[in-house]
Amino acid sequence: MKPPEELARVALEVASEAAALVHAGWRTRFEVSKKGQTDLLTKFDLESEKLIRNRLARRTPDICILAEESGGAPLDDSPTWCCDPLDGTTNFVHGHPFFAVSIGLMVDRQPLVGAVVAPALETTWAGWSGGRALRNTETCGVSDTEELGNALLATGFPYRNRDLAPGNNFDSFIAVKKKCRAVRRCGSAAIDLCLVGDGTYAGYWERGLNAWDLAAGAAVVLAAGGRLSNLRGGLADVGTGDVVASNGRIHQELVDLLAT
Repeated sequence: MKPPEELARVALEVASEAAALVHAGWRTRFEVSKKGQTDLLTKFDLESEKLIRNRLARRTPDICILAEESGGAPLDDSPTWCCDPLDGTTNFVHGHPFFAVSIGLMVDRQPLVGAVVAPALETTWAGWSGGRALRNTETCGVSDTEELGNALLATGFPYRNRDLAPGNNFDSFIAVKKKCRAVRRCGSAAIDLCLVGDGTYAGYWERGLNAWDLAAGAAVVLAAGGRLSNLRGGLADVGTGDVVASNGRIHQELVDLLAT
C-alpha cells in the first residue's frame, strides 16, 4: 500500500474530480427519487460514485471500496476506501451550498486518510495519519476553545428522526444547546467533521451514521490534532455510526452532557 500522504493526494484528486461533476448539476433541474421518507437520491450521487469507483480501482487496485449507493465488502480490518459520492444530498436538492464529496481510507477500522471537497463553498480538506491536516492548501488545526460555554458546536439528526430518544438526538441537542455558545446543524457530516479539524467548531456529535459519512472527516480531525470517541468517551469506531469529535479540550464536558 502507498504511504498515507500519497494516498491522501489520490483521495483529494479523485474527490475533486467527482465534486466538479456534482457541482455542474447544482441548482439545475433534475429528477429526485427517495431511498426512504427523507433520504433522497439523484443521478449525481450515482454518477459521482461511478467516477470514484473507476478512479480508485485504477489507482489503488489493492484497496477495497465501500460506497454509499452500491455498497461493497463489509467494513473489516482490511484497507478500505469509504466513499460518499454526495454527502448532503438533501441540501444539494434544495440548492443549499453545504454538500461535499467525501473519500476516507480505513485501516484496522481506524481512519488513516481523508479528503473532503465542498465545491459550492470552494473549500477542500485533507488529512493523513502521522502527517497533517489541510484546508485548501494551508495547514489547519483544531480550535483552542477551553470551555464548553464558549464553544461553537455542530450536530445532525438521523433520517429516522421519528424514533424515540436518544436515537433521534433531540434531547441531546437541547441539553447541549443550553450549555454551549451555539449549535449548528448544516446537514453534512463530512463538512461538520472537517470544520472541527480546521478550528471552526470546537466539537461535533452525531448518531446513526455510516462509515462513508465519517471516515474522511474523522481522518482530518485526527490529523489536525483533535480527538474522536464514541458517545460514552470510549474508543471511537467509525463503523458503528456514533461519534464525538472535538478539539480535545472540551471533549469530556461534551461527552458528559450526552450521557445525561
